[in-house]
Amino acid sequence: MNNADQHIKLLIVNGVNLGCLGTREVNIYGSLSFEEYLEGLRKRYPQVALEYFQSDQVGELAERISSARNLHGIVLNAGAYTHSSVVLADAVKAASCPVVEVHISNLFGREQYRRNSVLSAACAGFISGFGLRGYDLAIESFLMKFRAEEIKLQRV
Repeated sequence: MNNADQHIKLLIVNGVNLGCLGTREVNIYGSLSFEEYLEGLRKRYPQVALEYFQSDQVGELAERISSARNLHGIVLNAGAYTHSSVVLADAVKAASCPVVEVHISNLFGREQYRRNSVLSAACAGFISGFGLRGYDLAIESFLMKFRAEEIKLQRV
């Protein structure tokens, strides 16, 4: 573990219906609750301080994203708000750090209306279709970014 990793702070924000993971549409989303998965994330990434927030209310999600300070990044799974919430898109645009959009299912393999994200243009990246491991991939993307920045600083 290098010095940069020891100080990375990320916020995971889950939106509508993601509080039902483990019981809702298990054929699509699996049988593990997010809290159980989060426990595993924290064990796999002890060098990363992970905060977590979930709400079914778009205003609460936008407020949490907008008020996030002193973070290196946000991992956002807005659920169904992905396809319709200009409020969340504006919050992502105003965020003080990069946001990576994550979706458990492959949006492009589902209904047509799910293939549109009003958030993606404002996000630093988009991960879809890897199940809950998409959160790991998002965390890894932030780790790679900060390792690259550390290497770049060492060369200067």
